[in-house]
Amino acid sequence: MIVDTHLHVIDQTALGYPWLDGVPPLNRNFSYDDYAREARRVGIEATLHMEVDVAEDQIEAETAHVGDLAEQPDSLIIGAIAACRPESEGFAAYLERQQANPLVKGFRRVLHVMPDELSESELFRGNIARLSGTRFTFDLCVLPRQLPKAMALTDLAPDVQFILDHCGVPDIKGDATEPWRTHMAEIAKRPNVAAKISGVVAYADPESWTVETLRPWVEHTVNCFGWDRVVWGSDWPVCTLGGGLSTWVGATQVLFAGASETERAKLYSGNARRIWGLGR
Repeated sequence: MIVDTHLHVIDQTALGYPWLDGVPPLNRNFSYDDYAREARRVGIEATLHMEVDVAEDQIEAETAHVGDLAEQPDSLIIGAIAACRPESEGFAAYLERQQANPLVKGFRRVLHVMPDELSESELFRGNIARLSGTRFTFDLCVLPRQLPKAMALTDLAPDVQFILDHCGVPDIKGDATEPWRTHMAEIAKRPNVAAKISGVVAYADPESWTVETLRPWVEHTVNCFGWDRVVWGSDWPVCTLGGGLSTWVGATQVLFAGASETERAKLYSGNARRIWGLGR
């Protein structure tokens, strides 16, 4: 059974997603019910909702919306990675409010579509350091060339668990192994960073990728981080750009067919349960 650490629900009747105007294939509703129906069929038993970069004034409304979905009978949602703005003076107060909400397991600030200097400001870095001593993780979504910026953030708070999304966002379609390969090995030297095996089907050629296309990128990630520091994510509905949820789960099973049962159990659920303290 699988714990999915990266589900996005898109509900344009409830929230605004400015970035979707630039991604027509995703610019519609993707409901929790549609996800859950397919997820149960492929062995997903629980999921963490990942923030969807809603309009800034709706960040807390998104968390409340996810909370409503989590309260549905037999909901798969058992936690949320909430959006945040570490570059904001209001971050400290926001952090304090989230500490009262057990649904929130961590935070993410999307960086791969933002200027590099965003994460380099004194305010941003000081606010990341505020996560020290809390239960919260921080997801890093950065381009390969930005991985040194991510390393700088992880070094600021060595007791905070960071999660590197999407195998470091490699350009699989362009076969750009460097600087991705070298930077992945370097960031993996930080014991407070784990890697998320997710997203890769969206970075490959949607018409021609196969399991063997993905294998070197996924295997390098696992080899760098080791079996105790990898988790699995669907990145639904972004994975629909590369075949969909069932296709990605099937590809995952082939990719890791040669791993031991213990190794697969860590990747599919055990590490996620440990990192986020998940009860089920």
